[in-house]
Amino acid sequence: MIVKFKKLVPHAQPPSQANSGDAGYDLTATAVNYPTVSEGVFTEICTGLSLEIPKGYVGLVFPRSSISKTKHFLRNSVGVIDSGYRGEVKLRFSTDESNTSYKIGDRVGQILFIKLPKIELIESDSLSDSQRSKGGFGSSGS
Repeated sequence: MIVKFKKLVPHAQPPSQANSGDAGYDLTATAVNYPTVSEGVFTEICTGLSLEIPKGYVGLVFPRSSISKTKHFLRNSVGVIDSGYRGEVKLRFSTDESNTSYKIGDRVGQILFIKLPKIELIESDSLSDSQRSKGGFGSSGS
């Protein structure tokens, strides 16, 4: 599979794998934006990249595991980059009064490319029974 990428700024880094066999491709910060307080308490990290993900695939953006060393978290948990999106890939992190520890040049996230199955949704008046049934939110144990 080929995924084309476009550098939106000259210093953008191509998505890269640290090790062969890694699932994700690292994304590197090209700019760090701090919105006004009225926009919410988050930091937007720009990657300087746009992607052309083939139809039938999705790019899922996750924080890198090193985020566990900070008080931050990715605002939407997982970013979904659809095949038709051609804008810049950005990550928004919730921050606290200490602001973000990420700087330009830091690896800030990772993207995984996943093939999507063909799904046909069919409305039905009944669904098959299961062991879990209607149990939700912690019903399978703590």
